[in-house]
Amino acid sequence: MKLSSDMDEEVGGNGTADHLNHNSRSKPKPYSPRNGNSPRNLCFMLAAPLLIFIIGYLIGFLVHRKKDMAPACVGPVISIEEPVVMERGAPPVMNWDSVKKLYAEKLLKGNFDATFNSFASPSHQAGSPGDENLGNRIIRKFKEYGLSTWTDEHFVKVQELPKTNKVTFNGESVNLEGFLSYSAPGTAIGAVLYAHYGRESDFSLLRDKNINMNGRVMLVRAGLINFAEKVANAAKVNATAVLIYADLSDYSSLGSSTEVFGHVHLGSGDPYTPGFPSFNHTQFPPIESSGLPRILAQTIPSKLATKILRQLGGPEMPRLWGSFTKLGGETDMITVEVNNVLTEKKITNVFGVIKGYVDADRYVVIGAQRDAWGPGFAKATVGTSILLEMARSISEMKYGGFMPRRSIVFASWSAGEYGSVGAMEWLEGYLSSLSMKAFSYLDLNGVVTGQHGFKLSASPLLYTLAQSTLKEVKAPSKDSSSLLAQYGRNDFESLLEPMNMDSAAYPFLAFSGIPSLTFRFTSEHLSYPYFGTKLDTQEKLKVATSNQVVQFAQVAARFAGHITLRLVHDHLLQLDIQRYTKSIRENVFRINGKVSEIKRLRPQVLPKELTMQWLMSASGSYSRASANLANDIKNSDLEDVEICRMINDRTMAVERNLLSPYVSPRENPFRHILMGSGPQTLAALIDHLEAIKSDRPEADAELFRNQFALATWTLQGCANSVAGDIWALDNEI
Repeated sequence: MKLSSDMDEEVGGNGTADHLNHNSRSKPKPYSPRNGNSPRNLCFMLAAPLLIFIIGYLIGFLVHRKKDMAPACVGPVISIEEPVVMERGAPPVMNWDSVKKLYAEKLLKGNFDATFNSFASPSHQAGSPGDENLGNRIIRKFKEYGLSTWTDEHFVKVQELPKTNKVTFNGESVNLEGFLSYSAPGTAIGAVLYAHYGRESDFSLLRDKNINMNGRVMLVRAGLINFAEKVANAAKVNATAVLIYADLSDYSSLGSSTEVFGHVHLGSGDPYTPGFPSFNHTQFPPIESSGLPRILAQTIPSKLATKILRQLGGPEMPRLWGSFTKLGGETDMITVEVNNVLTEKKITNVFGVIKGYVDADRYVVIGAQRDAWGPGFAKATVGTSILLEMARSISEMKYGGFMPRRSIVFASWSAGEYGSVGAMEWLEGYLSSLSMKAFSYLDLNGVVTGQHGFKLSASPLLYTLAQSTLKEVKAPSKDSSSLLAQYGRNDFESLLEPMNMDSAAYPFLAFSGIPSLTFRFTSEHLSYPYFGTKLDTQEKLKVATSNQVVQFAQVAARFAGHITLRLVHDHLLQLDIQRYTKSIRENVFRINGKVSEIKRLRPQVLPKELTMQWLMSASGSYSRASANLANDIKNSDLEDVEICRMINDRTMAVERNLLSPYVSPRENPFRHILMGSGPQTLAALIDHLEAIKSDRPEADAELFRNQFALATWTLQGCANSVAGDIWALDNEI
C-alpha cells in the first residue's frame, strides 16, 4: 500500500497521471520532503520516455517497410539507377568474340537463295515500275525486321533511247540498241582512228607519232578506265566522237553481237543540278555539270568493231595494241548518229535504321543499288540481298543481348547505273548533316563477280580495320583459311586498288569526306564481263563462281558485317588516322623531287619565292598531330562517354578536312586532295610539275604556285583539326 501511495504521489507530482494512470482519481498532495525524488523514481522517469521512443520507432519502421515492399515504388528506384549506369558510356557491352559468334548464328546461308529469288527481276531500270516495285518490297522487309524506315524522292534528268542510234561505215549502216547516257546528241562525221583503251597515255603515244587527232572519230576498247574517262580524254585531243566496244580478247564470254549500255558523265549524280539535290529543278539555276561531254559517244558490238578495224588504212598499229595492222587513215570516214533524248524521272531511295543506344546521332551507312540496265543480278540483286540479310541478322542480334552504341543506316539506291545518281543526290541534299554525323560508308554493289581474287578500295582510315577483318573472316575454301591468307598471301597491300568513280563509295569519300570502303570477289580477268549488258543473269554468275554464289555472298556479308559491327560496338571508332601519314609523305616527297628537278633544269620557270618548306611543315604537322591523338587515346578514360565522343569527333574530322575549301563543290565536287580529282589534288600538282618540266602547253607556273599554296594550307588545316584545342595547334607554318 505504501508503494502504491508513493507512486501515485510521484506521478501526480510530475503532472503525468492523466496519461499513465487514467483510473486514478486521487488529488495531488502538497509537496513535502517525504514525497521527493528517490533513485527508484528517477529510473522510472527515464524509462517512460525511452518506452515511448521505442514504440514510435517500431511504428515508423513497420510503415516504411510496408512502403518499400509496395510495387509502385519499384519504378523510381530503377529509373534512378539507369542513368548512373549509362553515364559511364555504355549499355551492357558484349565482348567482340561474342558479337561475332552471335552474328554468325543469325546470318544463315540458307536464307540467301530465297532472297535472291525474291528480289531478282528481269527489268528494273531506274525510275521504272520494276524499280519502284523493288523499292516498296525492300521497305516492307525493313519494317518486318523492326527497322525505322523512310524514303527520299528525287526528280532527275537522264537520257533514254526511244529509237535506235546508227553508225555508217563504207556505205553500210548499222542500227544499235545499246547507248551511252549523257552523250551529246546529233550526227558526227570524221575519219576513224584507233586509240586502244582511250587512256591519256594512249593519246600521248598517238601524239608522239605526229598523228592528227583533230575532228577524228576515236575507236577504243572497253576496260581499264570507265567510259566517261575515255570520252573526256578523246575530247581533250579535239575528237568529234567516240565509239566503244568490248574486245573479245578482254571479254571472251560476251557474244560478238552483245549490246552494251552505260553513261559518260565524268562525275556522279544528276549532271543538270551539280552541287544541288534534285528535289525540284525549278529551285536551282539552269546549269550543267562540267563533266558532261560535248562530243558524241556510242557503244558498238565487237562484231562491228572488228569489221571496221579490218578495213582501216593509215599508220601502223603499235605491236602491243592488238592483232590488227592499221590505226586508220584520214580517208576512213564514218558517220555516227546519236538520238538519245533527255527525260525526267522520279527515283526513290529507301532507308532503314537500327538506332544506337549511346551515340544514336552517329551512324555508319551501308548501301546497294537496286536498278540495272537488264536483269542486273551481279550488279544489283546480290548486293540488295546482302543488304537485306545484314539488316535482318543485325536486327535479330538484339534478342541475343547485342546493343549497338551507334546507329546503322541501310540504304537502297536508285539510278546507280547513271553514275550513282541516287546516292549522290542524297549526299547533296543533306551534306551539312551527313558530313558531321555519318562516320563511314560501306558499298555492296557488285561484291560477287568471281571466285579467283579479292579486291578492296577504301579510305586509308579504314585500312587497319579492313586488314584485321580479312584475318578473322574465313574464305569459302576447304582449308578454312582467312580471306587475307587465301587471296593476299597475308599481304594486305596486294589486295588494294584505286576506287572507281562509278562506285557509290566514291562520292561519299571524295565529295562528302566520309571514310568509305568497297570490295569484290573477282574473276581471273578482274572485271566482270556482263556488267552493262542484258546478260547479267543468275546463271552467268553461277558459272563465274562454280555454282557458289550463295557461299560467296555469305562471306561478303560476314566481311561487311564484321566491319559494321566493329564500328558500332567499340567505344572508339576504328579509324586509324596515322595511315594517312604515309600517303601524305609519299606525295610530298614526289612533289619535292619534281620541284628540285625543275629548279635544276629550268631555274627560270618557277619563282624563287616558291619553297617546299611550308608543304613539308604541314606534312610534319599532320604526322605530329596524329601521333599526339594516339597518345591522348592511350591516356584517356575510355569508359567515359564524353571523352570518347570528343576523340571520335576529332577522328571523324580528318577525312572531312582533307576536302579543299578553296574549290566550289558545284564546279569540282570531288574536292579531296588525296582521293579526289581536279587541280586541287596533290596528284594534280605532280602532273602540273611534269607539264612545266616538259614545257607542255597547259603548263602555267603562276597557276601552279596558287594551287600549291592552297593545297599546303588545306593539309595544314587538317592537321590543326586533328590537334584539337586551339592552344594545341602547331603554329610553325
